[in-house]
Amino acid sequence: MDHAIDLLDPGKALDLSNIRFQLIRLEDTITFHLIERVQFPLNTPIYDASALPIPDSKLSLFDWMLSEQERVHSRVRRYQSPDEYPFFPEVLETPILPPLNYVKTLHPNDVNVNAKLKQYYIHKILPAACTSARKEAQETFGSSATCDVYLLQALSRRIHFGKFVAEVKFRTETERFVELIRKKDTEAIGDAITNSQVEKKVLERLKLKAKTYGTDPDGASGDGGKVDADAVVAMYKDFVIPLTKEVEVDYLLQRLDGTQWEQ
Repeated sequence: MDHAIDLLDPGKALDLSNIRFQLIRLEDTITFHLIERVQFPLNTPIYDASALPIPDSKLSLFDWMLSEQERVHSRVRRYQSPDEYPFFPEVLETPILPPLNYVKTLHPNDVNVNAKLKQYYIHKILPAACTSARKEAQETFGSSATCDVYLLQALSRRIHFGKFVAEVKFRTETERFVELIRKKDTEAIGDAITNSQVEKKVLERLKLKAKTYGTDPDGASGDGGKVDADAVVAMYKDFVIPLTKEVEVDYLLQRLDGTQWEQ
């Protein structure tokens, strides 16, 4: 919930260098959380409500832990921040802390891809990353779900940061994007926000980080605690980057809706 960019400062909230710094910082956070998660087996029962019944709940162990953490964090105004998006908005409670005066940086919108992200995470990302042949272990169910919550929330924050990038691009080339938005030309908008060279550098940087952070410098052996660098790159290439683009395009399509306000 800490912020490398100051969302209370109008001069910094949409500064592209600050946004880039935050995205790079989130790469570290996501990589470290993934390294923590792959210490444990895939542990599929924690995602199945029928496999591990929770008293007074119809949720899986993972969903229950995620929703309960969101409930608690909402009370300290986590989800009042414009860069945080809940997976279970129905459980959020009134904050016990006074509200903060965040800068109006984003146009009002309802873009939230968390449901899709969670499905990708459970059915695609985790099976590719948790490659250990170890059998599911009940004693690690809680630890696995805890790691999942931290990792999924970091992924969500990184993906929804696309809104800030899209807003910067809109303000930089307003006439161009206004025309594309009015035409609802999603393909052209997608092309306009894509920078292949930047994406290539991101993937190269991630592979280096995964190899560096996920390798024991002393050469100790073991069946956990390491992460497949290719799995980290694939996670970004196949899911994080495409979902971020989806967020950017959907945000821009709503950029001209409703009441207009000054840039």
